Amino acid sequence: MRRISLLIILLAMTLSSAAKDFTVVIDAGHGGKDPGAISANKKIREKDITLKVALMVGEAIAKNHPEVKVLYTRKTDVFVGLNDRARIANRAEADLFISIHTNAAKNRSAKGAETYILGIEEERTERNLDIAKRENGVIFLEDNHEKQYANFNPNSPESYIIFEYMQSEFVKESIHMAQYVQENLTSEANRHDRGVRQAGFLVLHATSMPSVLVELGYISNNEEASYLASSNGQKRLSQCIIKAFDNYYTDLKKQSTGPTQDKRTTQTTTKTKNEDTAKPSSQTADEKHPVFKVQFLSSSTKLKQGDKAFKGLNPVEHYYDKGLYKYTYGSTTDYNEIVRLKKKVNEKFKDAFIVAFIRDERIDTKEAIALYKKQNP
Repeated sequence: MRRISLLIILLAMTLSSAAKDFTVVIDAGHGGKDPGAISANKKIREKDITLKVALMVGEAIAKNHPEVKVLYTRKTDVFVGLNDRARIANRAEADLFISIHTNAAKNRSAKGAETYILGIEEERTERNLDIAKRENGVIFLEDNHEKQYANFNPNSPESYIIFEYMQSEFVKESIHMAQYVQENLTSEANRHDRGVRQAGFLVLHATSMPSVLVELGYISNNEEASYLASSNGQKRLSQCIIKAFDNYYTDLKKQSTGPTQDKRTTQTTTKTKNEDTAKPSSQTADEKHPVFKVQFLSSSTKLKQGDKAFKGLNPVEHYYDKGLYKYTYGSTTDYNEIVRLKKKVNEKFKDAFIVAFIRDERIDTKEAIALYKKQNP
């Protein structure tokens, strides 16, 4: 009898330890002495919205998936440093990190939702850099921030060079989750789609697992601020993240329980290898001259030629990189010509920037310019 009881106890302990085999950390942005972004009427604060949404997301995940361990970086209105948020996730050996925020801009008409992963590709754009500066600026409220963040200055573009050579080993999984979040925000909550993007967020840089940062909307836009502050808005937005988690987690379970690979992951892998890369008309296979283009847009889904998102630019080429379709205009080996084209594109897309290729392979733009000058003294 004692032997049977011991076996039952051991079995219960085994099941208990196996039950919490997945941990997700929900990060409510800002808090305490850091209000985050504030609405035009000064009544709506980012820290309040993110906390309410984070708690709803966590509670629903725990209810829908009892086997999942849900942790929070904060559950009350307290200040938590960026590194401390990442430490909570890292010490728990979390499997997913979801950071929740609201956006803000000087342009009060700016609107829409966007989901970020760690990266540098779009960091060179003015808008993405501004968002990263604002979110990273919280370190100035932390004690001894110079030492903690190795003299990183959120307001200095030069500080973001550290992200240029950084490639997260979890980029595929992060994109996977980010795509689900973004799709739900646009289809379920009818938010204006600003896409899946990349930026140098310190909180994502410090985590050691797939991580996303969700910007639910613009608190600086009066209409969106009211929606973000409403119970209905917060409920719908939280449901979008909950559904995204459900999809992501289901995909992971499918991958771990059978030979059938998740369709979305398979497509990402296949497209990375086989996706047609826009080939510049002025380039042949044996040429070593860099080809310059103007990149103006990224999206998680493939857009057709003539799509209204291109704002009349035609023809448009694309290449597929890190789970995103990246769209370019123009193709020339003349750097001076691409500078002129960039000015034209900037009239429609102010964040557009120059990219360079050799034999259809993306190369560092600074290196390409140096090579061009060497070849054209």
